[in-house]
Amino acid sequence: MTEAISVLQGEHDKGALNVAIRVDRVFKQYRRSRAGFQFRTLKSALLQRSLTEGLGAEDLIPAVQDVSFEVKRGEAFGVIGGNGSGKSTLLKLIARLMKPTRGSIEVNGRVAPLIELGAGFHPEISGLENIFINGAVLGLKRREIEARLDNIVAFSGLDEFIDEPVKNYSSGMYVRLGFAVAVHTDPQVLLVDEVLAVGDEAFAHKCIHRIEQHLHDGGTLLFVSHSLDLVEKLCDRVLWLDRGVPRALGEPRKVIDAYRQAVAADEARERLDQHQQNEENATSAEQEPAGEAVAGADATTENTDRWGSGLAHIHRTRMLVDGVESYLLRSGGDLEIELEIETAEALDDFAFGVAISTPRGVECWGTNTDIAGFEPLRLGNRATVRIACRDLRLAAGEYEVDLAVHSRDGVAYDYRRRVLSFVVQSDEGGVGVYRPDHVWTFEGDVEWRDKA
Repeated sequence: MTEAISVLQGEHDKGALNVAIRVDRVFKQYRRSRAGFQFRTLKSALLQRSLTEGLGAEDLIPAVQDVSFEVKRGEAFGVIGGNGSGKSTLLKLIARLMKPTRGSIEVNGRVAPLIELGAGFHPEISGLENIFINGAVLGLKRREIEARLDNIVAFSGLDEFIDEPVKNYSSGMYVRLGFAVAVHTDPQVLLVDEVLAVGDEAFAHKCIHRIEQHLHDGGTLLFVSHSLDLVEKLCDRVLWLDRGVPRALGEPRKVIDAYRQAVAADEARERLDQHQQNEENATSAEQEPAGEAVAGADATTENTDRWGSGLAHIHRTRMLVDGVESYLLRSGGDLEIELEIETAEALDDFAFGVAISTPRGVECWGTNTDIAGFEPLRLGNRATVRIACRDLRLAAGEYEVDLAVHSRDGVAYDYRRRVLSFVVQSDEGGVGVYRPDHVWTFEGDVEWRDKA
């Protein structure tokens, strides 16, 4: 909690009267904790006239960089981004828990911040006493707190524990008490960080309902959460921060979709880098003579990711999307899996297999050339094998691929588990791993609203 932010006084143009929060070119940086700087005193800072004098750019961490936006009265404004993107720092700046390095922030109206779990609570005193302390910090007089006390306690659901020291409270009880106090101070601006994720499902629903009432009554919400579905449900506009830098600001679905695509693309790049590194490691390990077990491992060893007799081995693998190596696929897109096979001598008994599963081992699909009716004649020293999957309608999620070269009766020459992994994106929801093309039809007295 922080002290109440009173209504800003001053001259405002007509348009500004409708603005609850204005953030103008805000920049916030932290000093990196490094040897030689942590023992600097206030005296030395005054003599040098700066806490950061003598520090290079590498000694300063930019948390928020050139952020500007306005939040209208009655608007629900969301902030999304990965860990370390500056979301919580931005909320603390708006709540006046810290000052920006550069730029300005204006907030019009009483603010109730729910930013840090247990912030503002004194652990040694009771929940009841903390209600009065927090209410006072948020700008309420004692008689106002007394008038709201029964409602605060009832909302928190802590009747049995309200006289207990809060040091005995669980994290969920902290959230219950903090939220109950905050929403009963009649705030005009509600700042909510990821604290709701700590509470149980029933209380989270109660909080969301109360937030919706707050918005219905004309209140303003600034909401930070990793729950993108909840952000889309509650918010009118969304800001996406990436390492402190604004990446997008606008309609929730567009911004959230852009964020999800960027996250999936980053994951795909990481998979590509990891796959290439794994292939390099596998190539360097495959220096033993043919006829010995692949990488020195067979079905009886502890290596459960690769095994086989070594009569043939998978030298290199990759995935292609639209002809380009990629590990990110849109549901319903075309995917191609490529294997490079090497043998020391020609084989006349062979088959190539592929299987796709989830990281938890749910088998989605698998086949091999023997099942497909290919009868082997000869596999020479080197060959490239590709299997193309057209219109692959996997549901959104992560998937792993097993690849193998083996005899027709299943004896492994080289079996590689989880050798590839990829991410599927989809605009449609649903459960399961398969997303078939489907059409809804209706007859009789049933009507639907048009999609926005």
